[in-house]
Amino acid sequence: MDYTETSHTIALGPTESEGSANSPLTPREIVAELDKFVIGQDEAKRMVAIALRNRWRRQQLDPELAEEIAPKNIIMIGPTGVGKTEIARRLAKLARAPFFKVEASKFTEVGYVGRDVESMIRDLMEIGITLVRQEEMDRVRGKAEEQAEEKLLDLLLPRGGKEDTAPSGQTFSDAAASGEGAKQSTREKFRTLFRQGRLDDRLVEVQVQAQGPQLQMASMPGMEEMETQFKDMFSKIMPKKSKTRKMQVRDAYEHLVQEESDKLIDMDKVSEKARERVEQNGIIFLDEIDKVCSQREGGQTDVSREGVQRDLLPVVEGCVVNTKHGMVRTDHILFIAAGAFHYAKPSDLIPELQGRFPLRVELAALEKAEFYRILTEPQNALTVQYEALLGTEQVALSFTDDALQEVAAFAQRVNEETENIGARRLYTIMEKILNTLSFEAPDKAGIEVVVDAEYVRQHLEGLEEDRDLTRYIL
Repeated sequence: MDYTETSHTIALGPTESEGSANSPLTPREIVAELDKFVIGQDEAKRMVAIALRNRWRRQQLDPELAEEIAPKNIIMIGPTGVGKTEIARRLAKLARAPFFKVEASKFTEVGYVGRDVESMIRDLMEIGITLVRQEEMDRVRGKAEEQAEEKLLDLLLPRGGKEDTAPSGQTFSDAAASGEGAKQSTREKFRTLFRQGRLDDRLVEVQVQAQGPQLQMASMPGMEEMETQFKDMFSKIMPKKSKTRKMQVRDAYEHLVQEESDKLIDMDKVSEKARERVEQNGIIFLDEIDKVCSQREGGQTDVSREGVQRDLLPVVEGCVVNTKHGMVRTDHILFIAAGAFHYAKPSDLIPELQGRFPLRVELAALEKAEFYRILTEPQNALTVQYEALLGTEQVALSFTDDALQEVAAFAQRVNEETENIGARRLYTIMEKILNTLSFEAPDKAGIEVVVDAEYVRQHLEGLEEDRDLTRYIL
């Protein structure tokens, strides 16, 4: 199982209907792709692979029937650090879909101070806008670079110029033509020098948009969208000011490319395309769903938590959410919920919400064999990361097989004897082992360090003996 879980990630690329429809991944191929980054949890991988394939299948149907087929939302049950978020995040990348992760515990019932549950749809829409806008910028970049280059040459060598008198023996028109030809020749020389990078450090003056005063508004529960709309409205009313700023040529060029790209992009088209992609392919990962389960103590129900569930219900079930980019339907957004469910169980959710998550899968806790595979198999394994990081200091770092076995065994023991935080335990252990080397690496350029089992034991020796210390440090 991969050892990383991130807040949210977006994947750039065409939509599923545009890119994946021609050569869609089969469930077996999806699982194979997930295997590159996620160790174990085969049942969970198969379930999400089928969910992703079903999206493609629905798009092949008659639109009238496709509209009736709702996504099969999933609940992942398992302790922290076993890869719940990573599976969902990698799935979103494979689908080239907008993906947003949010903790359900951040929401509170409408009427109380906290986040409005509909804000996650607005956040997903913003991610979709960013995704599509980047695609459009990539599409027009060639033309934007051409225009930016011409503007940059204008700054380096203005096109204007006066020829007051014609040189002796030439007519005025001949002199003008000669001067224009010389200027054109100079411009082409500058173009060549710029493309060769020989003008990168030269300073030019560029017109940039000045930052206006930031409008601050008192935030109220459930009023996030109105606050955003007010800010957008005032930003359009306030006149845009520009100022002259000195930049190096390489920075000025990138600024001009960005400026020209913005001019070439139709933001109305971007909004429309993003909205369609969010509605048809969006994925929301609801983490810590167990934290909003109604816990009954003494026969009484926690009303606030149940209220959050009831607010979540229409969004998951299918409704229309108002965003600044238009109305977004949630009927076909895939919701993947996850939780440890140590003190609650999925049946503690209100029945209506349970019905909207028909698929459930339990992820197993990680043991020594999985920890060892995590350290050796994924493309982004921790060992690969540390070797690359210290390689920048010209320190050749390598790990022996018995060292990784020792780390895996130690991670399992600590998880069993303290809090089980899954693969995240490897972060703290590896950092503890390599802390001294990382600190001294700039002074040890050119050396080779082989981390073996004895090296691991030496650096974890004190923690191995003192269990109380282990609890605080690891």
